[in-house]
This record gives sequence, C-alpha cells and structure tokens, in this order.
Amino acid sequence: MSLSDEDKAYLRFAWRKFEPTWGQHSPDAVYRMFLSFPSTKTYFPHFDMTPGSPQIQAHGKKVANALNKAVENIDDMPTALSDLSDLHAYKLRVDPVNFKLLNHSMLVTMAKNYPEDFTPQFHATMDKFLTAVGSVLTSKYR
Repeated sequence: MSLSDEDKAYLRFAWRKFEPTWGQHSPDAVYRMFLSFPSTKTYFPHFDMTPGSPQIQAHGKKVANALNKAVENIDDMPTALSDLSDLHAYKLRVDPVNFKLLNHSMLVTMAKNYPEDFTPQFHATMDKFLTAVGSVLTSKYR
C-alpha cells in the first residue's frame, strides 16, 4: 500500500492539526498496545507498565517524534528512518507484527482523542501512512 501524491498532500495538511498535541497522546497509544496485546511487552521487561509511567511516556514521545520525522520526510522515509530501521532490525530484533499492533493502537487513540478530525479520509490516509512507516522500519529484516 503506497501513498499517492494526493495522500501525501492530505497527510501534510491534516498532520498539522494532530502534531502539536500528538506527543501528549502517543504514550496512550503505546500503553493501549501493551494492554491490548500483552506479547508486545516482551521487548520492554524493564518498563513500569502502569498508565503514565515515565518509561511509557518517554517511549510514546519517541514514537511521536518518529512519526513527525516521517511526515516531514514523506518523500524519502527510508533515508529519514534508516537509523530506526537499523535499531529495530539488528539490535532490538522486534517482531514485525508489533508495528501493525502499534499502528492499530495509534489509530484507536487518534479516533478517541480527535473525534471531529478523525474523518474517513484521515483514517484511510493515516492507515496507509502507518503501514508505509512499518514497511520502512521492517525493510532491513529481509
């Protein structure tokens, strides 16, 4: 699933609404993933898994920063996210399924926190975008 030029333009436009506050909500998406998909906790044995813990807050902000970087570099995400791809593929060896689970948790969190802005068009575009980010992050697994 690739992003068309129209998708990219819409994402850049729509993301401006989400970006200023997404860093506050992305930890909720990480916590939702851990709660809904307990197997994802495997990679975070040192985390305090309570809502709002410093570790979940910090990881959520890392996720938000990575998404901001991906939107800013939408035309060359493989280069922009290369370090993250290396980290997840070679050092952390994260199961690629976890990216899909986090994507789902992010979509649910966005829908919950931005109900007026989470239109069908935004949902479809964001789903394509998150899938593309996941593909970039798992590209070095092959």
